[in-house]
Amino acid sequence: MDLRIFTEPQQGATYDTLLTVAKATEDLGFDAFFRSDHYLSMGSVDGLPGPTDAWITLAGLARETRRIRLGTLMTAGTFRLPGVLAIQVAQVDQMSGGRIELGLGAGWFEEEHKAYGIPFPKEKFARLEEQLEIVTGLWATEPGKTFDHHGTYYDLTRSPALPKPAQAKVPVLIGGHGAIRTPRLAARYADEFNMPFASVEDTARQFGRVRDAAQEAGRDPDDLVYSNALVVCVGKDDQEVARRAAAIGREADELRANGLAGSPAEVVDKIGRYASTGSRRIYLQLLDLSDLDHLELISSEVQSQLP
Repeated sequence: MDLRIFTEPQQGATYDTLLTVAKATEDLGFDAFFRSDHYLSMGSVDGLPGPTDAWITLAGLARETRRIRLGTLMTAGTFRLPGVLAIQVAQVDQMSGGRIELGLGAGWFEEEHKAYGIPFPKEKFARLEEQLEIVTGLWATEPGKTFDHHGTYYDLTRSPALPKPAQAKVPVLIGGHGAIRTPRLAARYADEFNMPFASVEDTARQFGRVRDAAQEAGRDPDDLVYSNALVVCVGKDDQEVARRAAAIGREADELRANGLAGSPAEVVDKIGRYASTGSRRIYLQLLDLSDLDHLELISSEVQSQLP
């Protein structure tokens, strides 16, 4: 089981804070550092000092880390034209020496679009499908050849399809709870399917749908990596769990029910239940970025016990 650290910087974090967490992620032996792609805080948080851009952040981290994988859960398809996104991701992959992964979603938070003047189209999912075709098509085009796409929403003519990523294949992540269209899209384009903030039972059900969709598409379901994203809150005792829950505005019992919370032994046990669904990777949503002792505890008492 791989453990990856997943951050929500729109809730309030500078680049320097993210760099500190990313370096701790690397030093403590975690597999990857991921971040969300949002421009507006959620809930009652004021979001100070303001948002940071996902791909500018990852470009900086690409030069200041050496081992960990880096990526997004999820890049909002509404924020970037697909041709531009393909260039950005390829360049950051080169800057990292081939450690980038692209999580791409349709975009959903209308308020942040209004706040920053970003169009929020109704046909977001159809656009996402076309975006995936373009981004993966550009990367797959052989050097010296050109790429064309004449679709409903995007039109590319004689693109040189450059630059190329450092990796032969940048892993593409698709995720979500949708019962029909999402599994079909994952079966066609994804290297990894991520189930965000879901119970063990709902995870098993959705993984089954994705596996069925892959078979229907003529693809081996085991070609995909299956993963979860869950909020994490671990403590050496109940008091420490309660303190960490309060620091992120949550209740310990609610987090135990809906996330990975409790003692290291409790969290290891629950991870095992997700592993039984076929999950091979968990993105630990770390909401208090100032609490590096939390990361150290997870590394020493949870990660060390996982197969």
